[in-house]
Amino acid sequence: MRALVLQHIACEPPGAFAEVMRERRWATVTCEIDETGRLPHWDDFDAIVAMGGPMSANDEHALPWLAAEKRLIGDAVSSGVPYFGTCLGVQLLAASLGAQVYAGASPEVGILPVELTDEGRVDPVLGSLDGQILTLQWHGDTFDLPVDAVLLAGSDAYPHQAFRFGPVAYGIQFHIEVSAEMAEQWARVPEYAEALEQTVGAHALDEMIAALRDERGTRMQAHARELFGRWCTLAEDAARE
Repeated sequence: MRALVLQHIACEPPGAFAEVMRERRWATVTCEIDETGRLPHWDDFDAIVAMGGPMSANDEHALPWLAAEKRLIGDAVSSGVPYFGTCLGVQLLAASLGAQVYAGASPEVGILPVELTDEGRVDPVLGSLDGQILTLQWHGDTFDLPVDAVLLAGSDAYPHQAFRFGPVAYGIQFHIEVSAEMAEQWARVPEYAEALEQTVGAHALDEMIAALRDERGTRMQAHARELFGRWCTLAEDAARE
């Protein structure tokens, strides 16, 4: 398997997801598009993994490469290429499928639960998890559900937390792949620091980091490996067809 990793800032790599891909002997090519502004051809890859970033999916005027990235994602997903997007990655998927992305009422930041929908509980990827998933949330935008997409998870503040489009395109708004070290780096990103201050206060960072270092972080990492591993199996099956 050859996977394209779309990365939008250096401090948001795939984390636990990268470990799963290495263990499965996937060959990965990382495109840090915020640095290069250039994208490879999607049809050179068997799967696409898109990570988060401090920009909005709507920032095309300031970041013209976003338009090209959304076209790449839309074309690839429409052609059946397996896709997994996290945070900005799910928003880009929604936008590429014609749905609106917009600011939520207030940022959602912290160690917070997400509830699986009835469809999520029987989904081949998310259905292996408990009905309620503990997650790290650190975002301000949300999205409408694309036409024909299946809602898999939600929270009280942000009802659209995960969806599936077709059999192999998935997006999750939340983070479970993040280590404590990664979260510490995020706190130094101005956009993330502002969202932290607006919601729970900068003092809460220590509590978030502590959670990622104790059994809650261990549980999140285990869920990340389970969820992403199941998606990898779907992607491998699709590549063999």
